Amino acid sequence: MLVYIHAAKCVGISAVPITIEVEITLGVGIHLVGLADAAVKESLLRTVTALQAMGFRIPGKKIVINLAPADMHKQGSGYDLPIALGIIAASEQRPMPGLGKYLIMGELGLDATIRPVSGTLPMVELAMAQGFKGCILPESSALEASDYTGTQVFGVQTLEDVLLILEEREDPSHLLIWNSEAYSNGMAARAGGFAGAYMDFADIVGQDGAKRGVEIAAAGQHNVLLLGAPGSGKSSLAKAISGILPPMSLEESALTSKVYSVAGRSSGAPGLMRTRPFRAPHVSASTAAMLGGGSGENILPGEVSLATNGVLFLDEFCEAPKSVLESLRGPMEDRKVTISRLKAKVEYPASFMLVAASNPCPCGYYGEGDRCTCTVGQRAGYLAKLSGPIMDRIDIQLHMHTVPTSALVRGGKGEPSAEIAKRVLAARELQRRRFEGSGIFTNSEMNSKQLEQFCPLDDNCKDLIEKIIDRLGLSARAYTRILKIARTIADLAGSQDIRPEHIAEAASYRFLDRRGILNL
Repeated sequence: MLVYIHAAKCVGISAVPITIEVEITLGVGIHLVGLADAAVKESLLRTVTALQAMGFRIPGKKIVINLAPADMHKQGSGYDLPIALGIIAASEQRPMPGLGKYLIMGELGLDATIRPVSGTLPMVELAMAQGFKGCILPESSALEASDYTGTQVFGVQTLEDVLLILEEREDPSHLLIWNSEAYSNGMAARAGGFAGAYMDFADIVGQDGAKRGVEIAAAGQHNVLLLGAPGSGKSSLAKAISGILPPMSLEESALTSKVYSVAGRSSGAPGLMRTRPFRAPHVSASTAAMLGGGSGENILPGEVSLATNGVLFLDEFCEAPKSVLESLRGPMEDRKVTISRLKAKVEYPASFMLVAASNPCPCGYYGEGDRCTCTVGQRAGYLAKLSGPIMDRIDIQLHMHTVPTSALVRGGKGEPSAEIAKRVLAARELQRRRFEGSGIFTNSEMNSKQLEQFCPLDDNCKDLIEKIIDRLGLSARAYTRILKIARTIADLAGSQDIRPEHIAEAASYRFLDRRGILNL
């Protein structure tokens, strides 16, 4: 008897259908075909053991299992469950009239328990698009998709749970993920709130200019470079950014959640991610770790994709390998990363806010009186890793000086993060309405046509920016960055039009272009 079971495979943050065909005929042995990797081939032993643990017999005939399409590589252990169901159905040991109505994925334990798989969000979207009645997934994996109410999502723990659904003899509604105890507990925890361990801006002494620059960066999701001596507060200010970022919209949350789902890094909480990611890889991270990679078609997202709609914090920026820094050019400009292999090409989103922190020289104290012990050559060479193209892509450059002792001892509290967050949220709301339906969310993502549409300049603004570009010798990319920053400054001020003072402030954040590091 030939049976068909519907499964899926993730390619990037999308899923493609996989059909598992099981045929039992005269002969001997179990044969798995369809470009399966080692994890899938090992599933036969797991599946047979699990079936025997449940009291099912393995037919003493030839069992042929085909994973179609046969020219596409299949990875992972998620095909265990559909293969086991195929053997049961093909051997006619249990009737399963609902077998072809669902998309099914899951890893089997030797005791027939079902373990989680990655990529469930794209799979549920595929099931909805393909018109399936629903999805049958491991319970912890199904929790990720609990916000997708357009189809039935069953969260199962054992093979017996799956058979209960597919036999259609009893009402399986208690297995819907929304009726599970794990979902109830997770929603109760979410209702209780989450107090993020964010540093408050009020606890950062001084650095008012840098705080203003970081507020602008957060409002428009602009890349920012924090340059200053050790102890000036660069890392503290970077970590405080999480406390002023607005909640993700539904579109942003869905996009970021799919990246984490495919990477197998979901938090285990029900529904989509609500908190913007804050990624802080070590300075020694490789290019593959930063951009993503893997062997064959098993290409996983890297840090730039895991930081989508959030913050990518790179401390000791100038200590990172130059090849890694240069690899950030494409993602910073295109807001996506394409990873190519001989037989595979995968695209992941990479719309992140880069926050880079660095010392101005090897000793770290250049510009702080006479404390610097570096030679002119050492100072010049230290920031040479930051090439012109990289600096062009960093919208806001902030120089942070050491806070005076009197301010540390006698300084009071500054403006709290909660107040800054209100202004950032208001500016983001303006951008949400402005870019609704365009596929982007913030000013930093605008392309040339959108710049022309949303950043019109009057004659006074044109005269001012022309003088600035000529005086500083800025590139065309730096010019567009100034326009985007000016648009964000205008949004923070509640202004519909960009004014000369907005352009002047935006240009002031390009100090490395204006004077060079040796004149700090």
